[in-house]
Amino acid sequence: MSSSEARWIRLKKILYLDANGKERAWECAERKTRKSSGIDAVAILALIRSKNNSFPLSTVIIEQYRPPIDKFIIELPAGLIDEGETPEQTAIRELEEETGFKATSVIESSSVIVCDPGMTNANMKLVVLDVPFDGQLESSAQKLEAGEFITKRVVEVANLQAELKEYTNKGFAIDARLSHFVTGYEMGRKIQADK
Repeated sequence: MSSSEARWIRLKKILYLDANGKERAWECAERKTRKSSGIDAVAILALIRSKNNSFPLSTVIIEQYRPPIDKFIIELPAGLIDEGETPEQTAIRELEEETGFKATSVIESSSVIVCDPGMTNANMKLVVLDVPFDGQLESSAQKLEAGEFITKRVVEVANLQAELKEYTNKGFAIDARLSHFVTGYEMGRKIQADK
């Protein structure tokens, strides 16, 4: 495919000076969709909770086929930032589109993070959203765009590690951001238990 045919990315050759002052070349992929905010996308950690403790603290993960790896992947909901949107607005919009859940507030918005800096300049923010229910968990219809085929799954936060292991055993790929979150969560639990 030629660069002119590519809608989402372009290849780029970067010349830079290394620590010894020697000029080197680096090849990378660069997003063509970055808007004026300078941030490409958001990943969304939705904290789904019951105000009367009818169900344990949960989150939503999604199953989605990703052609570059030719596998279904388990990941957090995510999406590209539209022109004029803040990352937080994007997170609220994308959560509702991909999962049907409506967030009431932003709990936290990370600094800009990168996922694969050896290969691409793509960046994002992790936005943590509050999704409270008065009582029982209720599910709403997704609002998927044409060409999106996403299966949502609500999982108790405390059971995420076991759920991801089950997905791995079934041949799914696990997104690194989700895996890192779960590993950090489990490490935090172990550290607390050892005190």
